[in-house]
Amino acid sequence: MSHRQIMEALSGLLLVLFVAMSSATIVATALPKIIGSLNGSQTQYTWVVTASLLTATATTPIWGKLADLYSKKLLVQLAIVLFIAGSIVAGFSQTAGQLIAARAFQGIGMGGVQALVQVAIAAMIPPRERGRYNGYLGGVLALATVGGPLLGGLIVDTSWLGWRWCFFIGAPIAVIALVVLQRTLHLATIRRDNVKIDYAGASLIAAGVSVLLIWVSFVDSSFGWISWQTGALVGAGLALLAIAVRIESRAAEPVVPLEIVKQRTTALSILASLAVGMAMFGGSVFLGQYFQIGRGYSPTEAGLLTIPLMAGVLVSSTISGRMISNSGKIKPYIVAGTLLLVAGFAVLSVIDHQTPLWYVGVGMALVGIGVGMSMQNLVLAVQNSVQLKDIGAASSTVAFFRSLGGTIGVSVLGAVLAHRVTDSITTQLAAAGVPAGSSGGDTSSLNLAELPAAMQHIVRAAYGDATGHIFLLSAAIAVVGVIAALLFRQITLRSTIDLAGAAPEAKSAEDESAIPAGSISR
Repeated sequence: MSHRQIMEALSGLLLVLFVAMSSATIVATALPKIIGSLNGSQTQYTWVVTASLLTATATTPIWGKLADLYSKKLLVQLAIVLFIAGSIVAGFSQTAGQLIAARAFQGIGMGGVQALVQVAIAAMIPPRERGRYNGYLGGVLALATVGGPLLGGLIVDTSWLGWRWCFFIGAPIAVIALVVLQRTLHLATIRRDNVKIDYAGASLIAAGVSVLLIWVSFVDSSFGWISWQTGALVGAGLALLAIAVRIESRAAEPVVPLEIVKQRTTALSILASLAVGMAMFGGSVFLGQYFQIGRGYSPTEAGLLTIPLMAGVLVSSTISGRMISNSGKIKPYIVAGTLLLVAGFAVLSVIDHQTPLWYVGVGMALVGIGVGMSMQNLVLAVQNSVQLKDIGAASSTVAFFRSLGGTIGVSVLGAVLAHRVTDSITTQLAAAGVPAGSSGGDTSSLNLAELPAAMQHIVRAAYGDATGHIFLLSAAIAVVGVIAALLFRQITLRSTIDLAGAAPEAKSAEDESAIPAGSISR
């Protein structure tokens, strides 16, 4: 494919990615006000984020496996429709519980977009050339993540719009994305006989992960670390995952192919993605809450204050992508990225409700640079090591574990944050001679407008001071990513779409006619 043909097809995919990413980031900045208006709790705040990550994690391997068997184009369109349908339902939510359920449905489409955009790009562009196009992915990520919080802040700060438009606004953009995809994306479709999807394995994986996340969310608040509830939930979660592994090892078409996972490059990429996902999602999702509740800024101002994070992602992904394409070497950039990620979270680990904003900005920039150099390149390393017929399963496996890490990170760090905030508020109220029950509990602490001035100061200090602690935990988690990156062998990216000697793939008549001659053999 010529550069122009690639860019035309890439435009639709990037627009799809922008819809999903911006819809998520628009909500992120507005979430403190959304939960406050719905009179939700800190635990519900965490689960609004976790619910979509959980269902995205559970469905990502299924989307990837389907992409190896059916039309990638049709699957991308289906994923974006599901995502927007979930967004519209979320916009009509009347309670925090309804919002969590809608976000869970929304995550199904999100999982498809995350997996399928990577798969479609891998089917068009050889790994060696893909580095420079990763810069465009980084640009979309940065634009969505910078523009999203700003747009979300403006929406909730505009009285005649309201927070519900944070969910509705993605619909018209999605329609444009679907039209562009229909006109520009033409990929080969693999046809196989006797296709079997391992739905049992996927269901068990989702159930096992869900049970463990429910335990993480409620342990130490609703029941103790050593209790019958802990034993039941942890035991059930591990048992479900063990059964899933056994089923996957025997399935004809496993959702997570164990043969691919056992490869050194894939295994290390999974481990690094798990750590990076836990650190990045778990840490950054609470930045909006830190700026708004801990520091007292408006949603719009909070969006502006996160620009250093996204600027770091944009610059580093663009520059490192071009340097990787020029050299064909990828390990040095992954190692450098994970090291910078640890450094950024270490800087942020000492912040409190009075930390100078320039210092917070430096920490966010380092985190952004680290994410830009590591996240996409971990997927690229895996795609380089597998045949084109397995690209969907391999890509989605890495995305699965990255989303799993993010889900675990948000749940664990959210539970830690809620626990420390509650303890801090209780201690400060006792020191001020105010009964703890007069604060209205955890529910009212997120609705600052309903609190007296003295109480607002206590709540802001509690959130501002507790946030640094979860960044310290993020730094510790990210160290695992550094270790995994150092254990990589030197990788030279190939210049062909498929591995040398791979059997040619069957293509559907409909899509094959739209593919330029020679684009597959290249």
